[in-house]
Amino acid sequence: MTTLRNLPSIDQLLNAAEDLIQEYGRPLTVDSLRRTVDEARARLKLNLEAGTPSITILLAQAESTLRAWTQPTLQPVINATGVILHTNLGRAPLSKATIEAMISASMNYSNLEFDLETGKRGSRLLHAEALLKKITGAEAAIVVNNNASAVLLALSALANKKRVVISRSQLVEIGGGFRIPDVMKQSGAKLVEIGTTNKTRLSDYQSALQAPASRPVNGLVMRAHRSNFKIIGFTAEPELEEIINAAHQAGVPFMDDLGSGALYDTAKYGFAHEPTVQESLQAGADIVCFSGDKLLGGPQAGIIVGKAELIAKIKKHPLARAVRADKICLAGLTATLLHYLKDEAEREIPIVRMMSMSLEQVKVKAEAWARELDQGSVIASQSTVGGGSLPDESIPTFALALRVKSPDKFLKKLRQASLPIIARTEHDQILLDPRTVLPEQENIFLNTLREVLHDYR
Repeated sequence: MTTLRNLPSIDQLLNAAEDLIQEYGRPLTVDSLRRTVDEARARLKLNLEAGTPSITILLAQAESTLRAWTQPTLQPVINATGVILHTNLGRAPLSKATIEAMISASMNYSNLEFDLETGKRGSRLLHAEALLKKITGAEAAIVVNNNASAVLLALSALANKKRVVISRSQLVEIGGGFRIPDVMKQSGAKLVEIGTTNKTRLSDYQSALQAPASRPVNGLVMRAHRSNFKIIGFTAEPELEEIINAAHQAGVPFMDDLGSGALYDTAKYGFAHEPTVQESLQAGADIVCFSGDKLLGGPQAGIIVGKAELIAKIKKHPLARAVRADKICLAGLTATLLHYLKDEAEREIPIVRMMSMSLEQVKVKAEAWARELDQGSVIASQSTVGGGSLPDESIPTFALALRVKSPDKFLKKLRQASLPIIARTEHDQILLDPRTVLPEQENIFLNTLREVLHDYR
């Protein structure tokens, strides 16, 4: 066992590991060295090593372990799929002003809950509210951590132990198994399903709202926008204004869960029209819930706007504290909303800019890539919104198509890059869509493609 006795001690290795200690700290470096030596000892006992590894080799192995231990699991990627709001890739990338606002809020103290005028405690609920009121026309607003929280909070505050009337066709499930019936149950509301899967009539709402006095009282009429699927064929559904009028005639507030958070008409970019927050409020909705990180293009947030009296009840509910937004979210959302107020969303908000890109602009970019790489062809394809918004909707695009020996292996190589590239395949070709590649990522994107194409040969 002379070979085992020749293994250096941990102290010997530490004396030679100054650079590792400086970068990773002494405790973690010690852990990695012990693991490295234990593994070397085990290999020697099994005669898997030709001889005792040197200190240099052991330090290199320890460094590899340290890199693996400290590598963040959440890392940036390049989205070349053409899916604008890719849920698996983090949905909306943020504008530069939004990022700067979030960094500033992170690096400094702030007046998050401090009134600069009076010098006394303030409320975080005020931040972003004025902008939301100005942009949407709502009387009041509150921001929470996501739209699922917004729906749960609104139902808990306004309909606990009360009836909530909703069409059976709107009992939706979104990503992660989040289901409207389950949320209602959690909130304490009593679900009242009306209509059928494919047809709901105005009379269904009217009948449900004329419930006998012995039943729980009516709390809300609710619409859950089907933002991630469509019902087509033999279908019927009342207009939004008709449902709202039926609710108000019965003295019941109307709540609209829009989900996607559009503040602009998506039809002008070639997609179907997505219901906007403003339209819902103008139709008479009392409460509207929507996301901050979908079509709005900001940080993850749940936003509730509507009548001041109802928003006041929501703000006072105990659950509001549990789901409240933090200072970084509020700073980022405020900066994003300012783009809308200043009519600069198409220029500054990445996802709006992607949707507004002309077909010619996309084609020119794809052709430039082909020239830069001296490889591939430019073909017509389709871009989609994704992110649980505008289901089955797409717009024409152009993509750089690469023919490679094994598309799956090539995609894996792209994912293993220092800044991973996520692409897609179509007809055994690798497709790279310029619409979703951020301008600031383009140089490293092309360099990575050159390296992978070179190695792949």
